[in-house]
Amino acid sequence: MRSIRPWVVVEPPDSRGLRRVVVNGETVGRAWSAGELRKIVGRLGYPEDLDLEDSALFCWRGGDSGTWPDHAGRRRAVTVVLVAGLLASMALSAVVGWPDASGALTFAQRISGVLFVLSGAVQGVAAVAALDYGGRRQFRVSGAIVLLGVLIALATDSLLLFMWLEEMEFTPYVLVFMPLWCWSLWALCLLVRNTSWKGVPQPKRFAASVVATALLTGVSLAYSTMYQPTAAPMHLTMKAEFGKPRLDRSLGFLQVPLTLYMKNTGGIPVYIVNDVYTVRGRDADYNQNPPLGSLMQEWKESAGQRGEDSGEAELHVGQLLYTTISSGRFYGPGNRLETGQEYTSKHVVQLPKDATYDVVSLDLTVSYMRKDRGKLDVEEFKTPHYSWDADDRQYYCPPENGCIPQVFYHGRVRHNNNLVNLTRRPRYVTAVWIPGRSPTSIISSYNFKGETHLEQEAQRESERYGAAEAHVNSEVPLAELLSSSGV
Repeated sequence: MRSIRPWVVVEPPDSRGLRRVVVNGETVGRAWSAGELRKIVGRLGYPEDLDLEDSALFCWRGGDSGTWPDHAGRRRAVTVVLVAGLLASMALSAVVGWPDASGALTFAQRISGVLFVLSGAVQGVAAVAALDYGGRRQFRVSGAIVLLGVLIALATDSLLLFMWLEEMEFTPYVLVFMPLWCWSLWALCLLVRNTSWKGVPQPKRFAASVVATALLTGVSLAYSTMYQPTAAPMHLTMKAEFGKPRLDRSLGFLQVPLTLYMKNTGGIPVYIVNDVYTVRGRDADYNQNPPLGSLMQEWKESAGQRGEDSGEAELHVGQLLYTTISSGRFYGPGNRLETGQEYTSKHVVQLPKDATYDVVSLDLTVSYMRKDRGKLDVEEFKTPHYSWDADDRQYYCPPENGCIPQVFYHGRVRHNNNLVNLTRRPRYVTAVWIPGRSPTSIISSYNFKGETHLEQEAQRESERYGAAEAHVNSEVPLAELLSSSGV
């Protein structure tokens, strides 16, 4: 048998039960158990069946050959839970960040997405480091890397939880980030208790870099979600004008040209959600000398007939009756209008030359939403659904139930900040067109499957997605049209 000189020195167990093995003053390994000690000396060329009690061969410090305080089962279970949590957090960070990193419309939002993706990469590295930290800790900084990964997970899960608590709507991701938030608190307490940062050569510099990274991420998120979307102005310039009419003597009708125009003069592109033009003819009763006692009554009736929001009333004109002559689409729901882009449409309206209208009006209403806040499923939204189509059961509304004919446009919208998408139920844009009536559009969780929306929800979502409406009106006396046509 080969002689062993000098002794194999086995140091006292550390806080985790690991004992350092020294030969000739040099550390040759660390052992959790007697079996691992035999393997270490075996790799040095010594027989593995050495008598561990032979004091001529082994020197035991801080305990004898039976002192192995390692709890292998518990240690491995803790390591598995750490690694599993870091891997799950890595996947969640990727799910949060990748859609914004690859498809966000603004540079700030893409940077925010990239930061989440990079955070996920750090958590993946931390999962690998957790294997070493739960084992022999051959790398001094493995504990600090694991701590960094856990801090990132805690920050991400806390942000998701905070946003979810604003409205507390159930989404499948609640079942992910809530358990991960609890896991990150447990992991942080464990790592702090074990002072996992001890192996870092300059712990103060490491802490400063972590704080700087957190501040940079917070500022980027705040800029992309609050300041940047509100700083860019949103504005449409629109015109609706009557052209010079022409009399078709063979038919006895006036052909009145219409010119509709809009231009995106704001700082961001928009989605057109609903757009309708309507031409109406007005009939009225005229009274040159109304009785003095009925002045206020006449005024009130005129204002009521014009509508509460008209802001106009006439004393000598009453019994107003508006007849819809023509109504149609302008640009088309779901189409995009980029910054600086303009669009013009020309139409012709037919009016009988002996029509009794006193005034002909042209209204153009356009509803739109900011493209930098949401991404509309354009292909789905552009498809019209008719309430009288019995084959379309989801939108069908039978006339015998008192339903009037309507055309629906309905599609999913996703917020450009994916944090919102993960903490809210799906949102949809719904536009309704009824010829002769003002167009309506809402953004809510309503999906035509029996679920209802709340008015406050629709108002809140309109503000969140930057929805707005633009309106322009033009009126012309019928006498002017007749005179221009030579009648």
